[in-house]
Order: sequence, then structure tokens, then C-alpha cells
Amino acid sequence: MKSISAVLICFNEEQKIERALRSVSPLADEIVVVDSFSQDATPQICRNYHSRFFQRHWNGYLDQKQFATAQARHDWVLSLDADEMLSPELAREIKDWKKKDEPFSGYYFPRKSYFLGRWITHTTWYPDWQLRLFKKSRGRWTGGRIHESFTVGGQTSRMRGDLHHYTYDTLSEYLVQLENFSALAAADYRDRGVKPRLHHLLVYPPAIFAKNYLLKLGFLDGVPGLAVSVFAGFSTFLKFLKLYELQLDPSLRRPPESTAAGGGDKTHQSR
Repeated sequence: MKSISAVLICFNEEQKIERALRSVSPLADEIVVVDSFSQDATPQICRNYHSRFFQRHWNGYLDQKQFATAQARHDWVLSLDADEMLSPELAREIKDWKKKDEPFSGYYFPRKSYFLGRWITHTTWYPDWQLRLFKKSRGRWTGGRIHESFTVGGQTSRMRGDLHHYTYDTLSEYLVQLENFSALAAADYRDRGVKPRLHHLLVYPPAIFAKNYLLKLGFLDGVPGLAVSVFAGFSTFLKFLKLYELQLDPSLRRPPESTAAGGGDKTHQSR
């Protein structure tokens, strides 16, 4: 029987994290939570599930997930975001898997997202394959400021049950995160030496919309499918426009008389 450490990172997730904890609790031999000093009820909720609870200042998704994974006592790690949960089908599949002897070092889950009142079953949102069950000794977290993933050595396989993803409670929340993530993505592009070109702004956004809405059958998901497709194209436009802004002369990026707005960093909320 394999032993599993369920590992989560979080920040102000009192509305969502209990769903994630409840789904992994029957399967996990321990639960590890790394919190970025939440100011709501998140810490108490996590402690109610007898988690090994750590608080650590935020230094980006990649660093936080690497730290959290390192705290796991077991080699097999089940990594979830605070706004995700195992579907009953996936939970049963993992329960059966624990009894098997297989040669794989990691397993991908098909992630299905709930958005604007319905499950999205088309567009590039589904199946959104995520490596979430892996041997921590066989790899590490890699990536940039966003789109981090665990890179594992050895063979991998896929499970059939869905990982449920409860994305954004409101459209406004989605737009805020779109603003945050496009800025992080633009910074990653800059660090990799990507140069913004006119076709990035003129060709890529409509092509990505067409891919999601037509080729990936987003129209079958109704208005939410249309929204996902439109925002996919707009996100691309925004990332490259922000990359263009980053490469302007610093004196042109912000008028001298303007001042940065105050407020906490909200970019490290679950996605």
C-alpha cells in the first residue's frame, strides 16, 4: 500500500480550501499546507483537518510549491491548488491505485473547470492535463512566474477521473486575475528574450479565439464557452502589449508625476 502526502499552498482561501481538504482527507496519509499568512479563517480550517501547517512569506508559485513539496514525509505527493478537489471518480481511482504496483513516476489528471455556472467541457480548458501525483524524489518544480509544473523523470501515465477546478466566483475576479497573470507572463517573456512583434497583437489573439471557439468546440459550452474563447485571445493580446510596455524606455512607462497605487499583492491566490 503506497503512502501519499497531499500538499497544498494557499492564501486567504476560506471559501474554497475546505472542499480540497475534504476530498483528499480519506486518501492522504498526511496533509501538508503552506500558507502565505492568510488573514481570514484559512489557517483554522486547515488545522481542523490535522494538517502539518506552515506559514511562509510568498516568493512566487514556483518557490512556494517547491518548498511545500519538500515538507512532504512521503515520496508520493498529491499536489492540489486550494480551488481544486478530487472528483469522486478520481478519488476512487487513486484509492485503487494505492494497492497496485506500477512502473510509473507520475500521473496526469484531466482537470475540468467550473466557470459562469457550468462545467467547461470544450475549448483548451478541457481536458487540461495536469501532473499532480508524482514521486518527489524523481523531479522538481520548474517554470517561470506562472505556469509552473512538476518535471518528473521516468515514465508517466494518465488517470481518467476529473480533477475539479472551481476557477472564479465572479467575472470581476477573473478580470483581476487576468490583469495579474498577464503582467507575470509578460515579465517571463522579457526574461526569455522574447521581442513583441506586430503579428503577436494582430494575428495571435484572433487565432487563439478561433482555436478555442471553433476547433475546440467552445460554442458547445454556450455563453461561458464564448467567454473562455474571447478571454483566451484577449489574454494573449494583453501579455504581448505588456511586454511591449516593459521594453519601452522606463521614463515613458509611467508619467513622472504618477505614483503607484498601494495595496497588498494578490497575485498568489489560487488559479
